[in-house]
Amino acid sequence: MATWRRRLLMLQAGYYGITGVWPLIHLRSFEAVTGPKTDDWLVHMVGLLAAAIGLVLGVSVRRGSVQTPEITLLAISSALAFAAIDLWYGLIGRISPVYLGDAVLQVCLILGLIFLGGGFAGSPPASDRR
Repeated sequence: MATWRRRLLMLQAGYYGITGVWPLIHLRSFEAVTGPKTDDWLVHMVGLLAAAIGLVLGVSVRRGSVQTPEITLLAISSALAFAAIDLWYGLIGRISPVYLGDAVLQVCLILGLIFLGGGFAGSPPASDRR
């Protein structure tokens, strides 16, 4: 299961990294897919935050520290935050329906991480044991 957990976290890291930097690199194509935005600075800020989360998740995979409570919390809570906004504003028609597809992916990430376990219920990392 650890291999699948690493793969899932790497997928999440890559997805957040790509979707995070996309509006920074080419806002016009990002808006063509996701709909027009009012505040470019806010789109850039959310993109940078998504990319930062992706970077942390990716580094955790590379270092082999995917079972820690902190990584589990970051992965699940960030997916939950994206899913909540996608669903709330997507279902009332405030944002493009493409975000409902993103919500499905976020929910799949959450369910996958819960199913694959690790991080919350295990023993603390060796460096934290006394």
